[in-house]
Amino acid sequence: RRFTGWVDIELTEKGKSEAEHAGQLIKELNIKFDAYFASTLKRATNSLDIILKVLNEKNAQVNKTSKLNERNYGNLTSLNKDEIIKKYGSEQVKIWRRSYDIRPPIMGTDHPYKNKIDSSSSSESLKDTCERVLPYYKEKIEPLISVKKNVLIVFHGNSCRALLMK
Repeated sequence: RRFTGWVDIELTEKGKSEAEHAGQLIKELNIKFDAYFASTLKRATNSLDIILKVLNEKNAQVNKTSKLNERNYGNLTSLNKDEIIKKYGSEQVKIWRRSYDIRPPIMGTDHPYKNKIDSSSSSESLKDTCERVLPYYKEKIEPLISVKKNVLIVFHGNSCRALLMK
């Protein structure tokens, strides 16, 4: 229940279990991949590592990029969603989370993660996330799909939403 965004947190036990389950489903369906993509955040790269282990893919080349990272939640980063709702109201939080072009408040200079996040922006709307994800997709992933290659992308809710909008 936190706005994790670009904070590079580890997978939870539930996340590890879900990644292993995803790997098992892929294995049972006998799906083979020609290319693998992941964000640079640990929770995505570790999920992919677990999947690759289940698939016994020891030499898979993984394309990691911050272009697939989660949306940067700015000053909301690391804060509990329920506490933010109490402070600003559910309508305002809904606007920050679900609107297309409204950014959350920028990360203040006193924010505990200010110097721990390697991001070119201090806050992103979904539009900003689209403008980061879609050019990468068009350049690196879409050409593979257009020649019928199977591609596995392990990334995050908002970067996935950006791609799904396309």
